[in-house]
Amino acid sequence: MRRIAVVGGSLAGVHAAEALRERGFEGDVTLISAENELPYDRPPLSKEALISGVAMERLGLRAPEWYADNAITTRIGSAAVGLDTARRAILLDDGTRAGYDGLVIATGSRPRRLPSTENAPPVQVLRSIEDSLRLRERLRPGRHLVLIGAGFIGLEIAATARHLGLDVTIIEVGQVPLGRALGDEVGSWFRTLHARNGVEIVCTCTVETIERQGEGAVLTLSNGRTVNADVVAAGVGASPVTEWLDGSGVQTANGVLCYSDLSTSVPGVVAAGDVARWYNPLFDEEIRVEHWTNAVEQGRRAAHTLLGEGEAFSAVPYFWTDQYDARMRFVGRATAASEVAVKEFDDERLVALYGRDGLVRGAVCVNAPRELARYRTAIRDQVRWDDVGEAPSRIGG
Repeated sequence: MRRIAVVGGSLAGVHAAEALRERGFEGDVTLISAENELPYDRPPLSKEALISGVAMERLGLRAPEWYADNAITTRIGSAAVGLDTARRAILLDDGTRAGYDGLVIATGSRPRRLPSTENAPPVQVLRSIEDSLRLRERLRPGRHLVLIGAGFIGLEIAATARHLGLDVTIIEVGQVPLGRALGDEVGSWFRTLHARNGVEIVCTCTVETIERQGEGAVLTLSNGRTVNADVVAAGVGASPVTEWLDGSGVQTANGVLCYSDLSTSVPGVVAAGDVARWYNPLFDEEIRVEHWTNAVEQGRRAAHTLLGEGEAFSAVPYFWTDQYDARMRFVGRATAASEVAVKEFDDERLVALYGRDGLVRGAVCVNAPRELARYRTAIRDQVRWDDVGEAPSRIGG
């Protein structure tokens, strides 16, 4: 193996390239990115970058000289549009091809967009530097921001907009924010948090129409209400970027399908980060995780697998979100939980556990770092409910 290509200027892609060099790979490493900037960190885009603007010297994952220092060739502004696994070539949008002996797929995900009509105003999304700059220009004190979707991105934007002095309304199809991800108990805590900070959240409601009104918009909701907005943004999930793999032989289904070591259906091809759906033996299920820590760890593990050092990737998923003075940290899995135990629930702190098959499977901790460390270990060691001294309440299953 003399040439390794990393497709995706993502967190997973950068860490894969870095791990290749750290493990002693001396061949060619090429990092191919569809974006026009060197790889950068995305979590600040919904917080600091909206407040103070984008500063690439702070957002860049590595300094520009790092790539040359590590003999990593970068092809910036080049989107992969196809993959010829028989000839081991990546087809790029400029009509050229990039050859490889080994391939890391790290193309991440893109935000889902709402259907648009002829008279519809722009609905902002937030994934890239350009998205952040565009949204920041419109977030002015006294304006009314309407957010569609009360997921993590939507709630972070809401908290930032309140800090900037905007009025904020969130439209959410579920009964509570984050309900599908973390359950109604945790969702109700976050609803109260945002209400205390002046955000109106309209739940069990959808947007029927969005029409232009002057420089803003008017939204008609499924409950019959109309809402005027100066700015409309949406955070309704993301989809893995896999269409360029169609017909390549690399199997996809809500992501690139991977074995436990992150190898794919095609020899010499691995995947990592938001785009990878892999079998995690710790939870005995196929999962796809769109979070920072997972991208770092998977990028490095995928590189090891490509170099013949593969082993099962069975990490405990971890992610965080900071909103107002609430520092939420989550470990494990909450989906498909059959049990939940709320340990603490007040204005300042929240601790909840998730269980399945009699084992501790997940934990959410707000402003509770000691509990987070304890439960992360319990999930990794597959500790039973009874052994952590909790009295779980059955919520289904």
